[in-house]
Amino acid sequence: MSVALRLAPVFLGALARRRMTTLLSCAAIALGVALGMGVQVIHEAALAEFGRGLRSLAGAADLQVVGPRDGFDEALYGVLAARPEVAAANPLVEVDVRPAGRDETLAVLGVDVFAAAEVAPALMPQADGGAGRLGVLAEDAVFLSAAAAEAWGAGATLTVQAGAATLSLRVAGSVPGVGAGRRLAVMDIAAAQRLFGRLGRLSRIGLRLAEGVSPAQAQRALAPLLPAGVILEVPAAEETRSASLSRSYRVNLALLAAIALLTGGFLVFSAQALSVVRRRREFAFLRALGLSRRSLMAWLVGEGAIIGGVGGVFGVALGLGLAWMAVQALGGDLGAGYFQGVAPRLIVDPLTCAGYAALGVAAGALGAWWPAREAARVAPAQALKAAADEALPGGSGRPWAALTLWCLAAAACLLPPIGALPIGGYGAVAGILAGAILFLPTIARVLSRCLPRPRSVAGRLAVARLVAVPGHVVVAAAGVLTSVALAAAMAIMVTSFRESVDAWLTQLLPADIYVRAGRAGAAGVLDEALQARLAALKGVADVRFTRHEQLRLDGHGAPVALIARPVSADGAGLPRVGGPRVPSGAPGLWISEAMADLYGWQPGMTVTLPLAGRAVTLPVAGVWRDYARQTGSVLLDLEAYQRFTGDRRVHDAALTLAPGASAPDVARAVAALAPEGSLEVSRPGEIRAITLGIFDRTFAVTYLLEAVAVLIGLAGVAASFAALAAARRREFGMLRHLGVSRREIAAMLAREGALAAGVGVLGGLLAGGAIALVLIEVVNRQSFHWSMDLHVPWGSLAVFALTLVALAALAAVAAGRQAMRREAVWAVREEG
Repeated sequence: MSVALRLAPVFLGALARRRMTTLLSCAAIALGVALGMGVQVIHEAALAEFGRGLRSLAGAADLQVVGPRDGFDEALYGVLAARPEVAAANPLVEVDVRPAGRDETLAVLGVDVFAAAEVAPALMPQADGGAGRLGVLAEDAVFLSAAAAEAWGAGATLTVQAGAATLSLRVAGSVPGVGAGRRLAVMDIAAAQRLFGRLGRLSRIGLRLAEGVSPAQAQRALAPLLPAGVILEVPAAEETRSASLSRSYRVNLALLAAIALLTGGFLVFSAQALSVVRRRREFAFLRALGLSRRSLMAWLVGEGAIIGGVGGVFGVALGLGLAWMAVQALGGDLGAGYFQGVAPRLIVDPLTCAGYAALGVAAGALGAWWPAREAARVAPAQALKAAADEALPGGSGRPWAALTLWCLAAAACLLPPIGALPIGGYGAVAGILAGAILFLPTIARVLSRCLPRPRSVAGRLAVARLVAVPGHVVVAAAGVLTSVALAAAMAIMVTSFRESVDAWLTQLLPADIYVRAGRAGAAGVLDEALQARLAALKGVADVRFTRHEQLRLDGHGAPVALIARPVSADGAGLPRVGGPRVPSGAPGLWISEAMADLYGWQPGMTVTLPLAGRAVTLPVAGVWRDYARQTGSVLLDLEAYQRFTGDRRVHDAALTLAPGASAPDVARAVAALAPEGSLEVSRPGEIRAITLGIFDRTFAVTYLLEAVAVLIGLAGVAASFAALAAARRREFGMLRHLGVSRREIAAMLAREGALAAGVGVLGGLLAGGAIALVLIEVVNRQSFHWSMDLHVPWGSLAVFALTLVALAALAAVAAGRQAMRREAVWAVREEG
């Protein structure tokens, strides 16, 4: 047996002896792995369930015809079904309704059972009591999927709110072919058209092509038959779009989890660096016994890999638990709204689990690599004579390497997105963090020169140590810098986003009362009669209506939102970021920032919109901020929209009250115009509160990541000072012989902890500010296509920094108490 293998108990025993630092390192890596694992598992489960639902919808269709939200003329069904390229066609009507007393929406699908049997058999309903296939033709019959029945009960009657109407539907059976996590109701297509105001309209048509006809051939032959705004696409296109939309959100969360894992890696670095210093004589004797440099380095890296492996395994288990709890609390999209109506069932993928456990191993091994390299390079004779912390790595710093990394990070910010992901922005974040770590000793030296010279002996010793032993600063402050940088960057970015959204809402909601037909996304319109009654209400000085629609501009991008509301030619009252560029009085089109990024539209250009089945050419007046629609939106004056389409129906109304009118009285009068619960009446403050509540829920995971990162940083300070204090027992003994009391040594340790943490906090705040700019100007703009104004929470960051420094000082004192308990004479003799 080789020397390296016979010495295995020595290295494994070292992990057992430093139980606290080993446990902290494992816990840090476990948390980083758990957060990344949880986000990955949730997203994959939600996307898989969403994909299964779409495949159920498409069935055996090779192509599907889709159009705007309000649908398209059903005459197109007969035209396409008669084409020789089409073997079978399946018409569908889709409507979102709200079950009575609930805020969630239920998707109702109107199907032709005869056509669905050929194209999409999974949508075939199964009637209770053996009524057979024809049982679905009853006008009041509805059939629920298993998830819908579980969510809203499997009673005999389902009462739903569809716009301004309340309907009682008879639950006549189930839809066994729909995926277990898809909330869906099926009914006869004719009944759905009549009950939900969709007479003569279809939402989509599934096409099964004739034998020998490829989708590309069929698209070329059938596309000229489609009206403007109606497109042909393969069924997988919608699933791909949803995955692309949610990918940016998931990748951003995964990046934050990776930074938490990186912080855990720095904790392993700190623990291993201090362990190497304390065990330098042990390594010298092992080298004398024949252990090679390569074997010593391999064993030390192996120690880190073992820590990472244990943390990775526990992290995988914790991640699965977090995923289950997050799905219960926030849903399959973590509150972001990408997979509404989907109740995913989590599936444990062994390859995913193994991959995240391997990330833990990699984090531990990489964290241990540099200390292992330094230990292997030291000669045995030098190791026997080295001072207690002389060999701490990283003391010299590499300012030029740091500056090089920062220059590369700045260059990476200029890169365009790759695959719709801000890869350059992510690289810039990594470069800023790595450069800040390399610059730590330089920050320590500058800070030491700026500090006033303390009068006390303990204070002078603490400052002298900051200058003389910069390796100590790197070890103790690396984890603090990383965690503070993450927390500060996210605090600045989230505050900027939240303040910008709040200002955006204030600008867009100038009226006193807002009225919507239906609630929580349920279908519904305000017809002309109801519009007139709203305008005639006592106490109402002005009413402005809004129409919402979805447009299909091409067969590749997601639907674009069309907002028709009164707007002046110069865009007064809009949160503008560009324009206007059209003559006053012209019906210009205002586009969101996402439209400018995704479609390349700019003010002054002339573009074509599909309105009411025909192409309308309009000039782009300017650009406005729209935080509600990631896929892009266009805003057109309501009068121009009604002139182009002839459709005078609207969805929302904004009421401005007359002087002296009572808002509660007017709100009650509005509610009395329609059946109870069919109109949603809100005040601007309520809308802002609900929107900001959704915002906070969406960022709940990032708040958790910030807290985890800070706890890891504090744990790193405590572990570092515990190991350093144990290695400095002889130093403490000498100070005691010279008349320094235990209280003064404790004060010295407190100052050292505060100074080391202060260096990390200062570097972290500077790095965090730079990362926040990258997140705001690069990552968010390339991921979600919106800009925001910079808002720095100075007060919160100051309190956070001072609290962290104070906690680090307390942690240093608590960690050094054990070393100060030894009598001075024994401490001096201990290493004599």
